[in-house]
Amino acid sequence: MQNQTNLIKLNDKISAMIEKYSQLKGENEALRLEVVKQKAENEIKNQEIEKLIEQNSLKDLEIEEIVQKIESIMV
Repeated sequence: MQNQTNLIKLNDKISAMIEKYSQLKGENEALRLEVVKQKAENEIKNQEIEKLIEQNSLKDLEIEEIVQKIESIMV
């Protein structure tokens, strides 16, 4: 009788562990998907930053050319 009670307790604990494992596995998958999504968004932002840096450099060159033209006119 005592063995049966212990077996029932053990079975209950194993069932609880399996349920917790399934729950954690689901949470892990959700977090993994969120990480993938965040990495993709980060890559898009990095590409946009690179594009803006390049545009900024081109604008700086244009400004330099304009300043040189103004300086040449003033001399």
